[in-house]
Amino acid sequence: MASSKKPDSPATGLRKGLTNYGDTGFSLFLRKAFIKGAGYTEDALSRPVIGIANTGSSYNPCHGNAPQLIEAVKRGVMLAGGLPVDFPTISVHESFSQPTSMYLRNLMSMDTEEMIRAQPMDAVVLIGGCDKTVPAQLMGAASAGVPAIQLVTGAMLTGSHRGERVGACTDCRRYWGRYRAEEIDAEEITDVNNQLVASVGTCSVMGTASTMACLAEALGIMVFGGASAPAVTADRMRVAEQTGTTAVAMATNRLTPDRILTGKAFENALRVLLSVGGSTNGIVHLTAMAGRLGIDIDLAGLDRLSRETPVLVDLKPSGQHYMEDFHKAGGMPALLRELRPLLHLDTLTVSGRTLGEELDAAPAPFVQDVIRPFDSPIYPVGGLAVLRGNLAPGGAIIKQSAANPKLMEHEGRAVVFEDAEDMANRIDDDDLDVTADDVLVLKRIGPTGGPGMPEAGYMPIPRKLARAGVKDMVRISDGRMSGTAAGTIVLHVTPEAAVGGPLAHIQTGDRIRLSVKNREIAVLISDEELARRAAAHPIERPTGERGYRKLYMQSVTQADQGVDFDFLRATDTKESVPGKA
Repeated sequence: MASSKKPDSPATGLRKGLTNYGDTGFSLFLRKAFIKGAGYTEDALSRPVIGIANTGSSYNPCHGNAPQLIEAVKRGVMLAGGLPVDFPTISVHESFSQPTSMYLRNLMSMDTEEMIRAQPMDAVVLIGGCDKTVPAQLMGAASAGVPAIQLVTGAMLTGSHRGERVGACTDCRRYWGRYRAEEIDAEEITDVNNQLVASVGTCSVMGTASTMACLAEALGIMVFGGASAPAVTADRMRVAEQTGTTAVAMATNRLTPDRILTGKAFENALRVLLSVGGSTNGIVHLTAMAGRLGIDIDLAGLDRLSRETPVLVDLKPSGQHYMEDFHKAGGMPALLRELRPLLHLDTLTVSGRTLGEELDAAPAPFVQDVIRPFDSPIYPVGGLAVLRGNLAPGGAIIKQSAANPKLMEHEGRAVVFEDAEDMANRIDDDDLDVTADDVLVLKRIGPTGGPGMPEAGYMPIPRKLARAGVKDMVRISDGRMSGTAAGTIVLHVTPEAAVGGPLAHIQTGDRIRLSVKNREIAVLISDEELARRAAAHPIERPTGERGYRKLYMQSVTQADQGVDFDFLRATDTKESVPGKA
């Protein structure tokens, strides 16, 4: 006879994850005793607990508004009947992380995951912003399996330099390039340095931070309309309050990340990545996030989507505007409306409604010039293209929407730098044998070679060529570049040089062919010659002596697997996206 006894409900609130002293009653008693030291009542402690991951840091100006956001989230949680409890995690800033922020992304994801697991919470609000923080948090939350919702800090405001509107960090690179070319002097570069970052918040262009904010909303793991509000606006505070309120409902309904972050949701995010002219880093981060849930991102499928998905958002570096303009133009809801025929509308969002239902309830469109109609794009195909060939058998990425059309079909002589130090020592030497038609090649800045796959893939134009007026060249590396950068730059060459990929054996003087039309990146030497060079100069994978560096070096994967740690990825693959056409 079947038992009529109902299964025990999962523990909630302060009863979750009790320390085991062999007496659960005592465990709860002790936990309450200590938390009451902070002044909580029994009534407060009986409510759903909503954790708030606090990534505020004086080293992280992108998160400079974190204290205000936390207060707004707490307000939203309490209005909905929950108990907000903020807790600190690692905070990673792009410009303050040595050797690179990407090196620390996986550590931040582990910190986030373990703190979610270790502490009692029924749902968690993830406050991130700067490039690697959002993917780190979503990677950790996906693995932890607790209801989670992303809140971004928002973009900074733009500044003004001698009558010209400027913002980080596309304009940082543009002005520094002019300074290197001796077009402006030291006084002007100092003046513009004071204006490029006009407030706290993330970069004001479609760099990696803005890209990841848009992708989080496309995935459904953020409140609808939550990606674009600038950091220092009332809109951003209202988004934070709504996030807190939504987190309580998610806790009640046990709306876990795996129900939201599905294969279809990742395909929607890939469409958005292509349509915003997003950062090349976006594909690495999406791959890592999906890998935590047993979902593979297929680069061939991404390239197929790119041929179908135009760039609709007119933001630097692919266009002209800034994130505050994108927000005023309607933000992600306005973009998703244009992409609607290409999207999976049945994907679930943090509200409990589907993407289609959210779009049905979105405000009506209005006239603006930042988010283009689908039939009038700023670039006819997606922002990214996937390249393959004997130089990158595992694939490489180019941001075609920010490249020079005249260089996307190009053959030239390789000028090779063995690593970043070699480049720094020789790039500005007037005796460097280089012309504008050559192809700059930088090795050993991949996931292990960097280590941490630094953004050195945006190689500077050799100073003598910059002085002569050269603004772009074909550049190739196994590293990354900032999402704020532009140029004809081939990145993420896989396998990387430091683990013995073909890139390791390229020599100055080799001929290299780039054909974006044919999706090819190739060195024009025979397979036999490549094999001979590899045999003559075997590559030994670099290692670390101790600590996190040792763990990183022995566990990090290549770019096509998201540069995650192999032991953090799901053990089984459930599906591959995008699916076949």
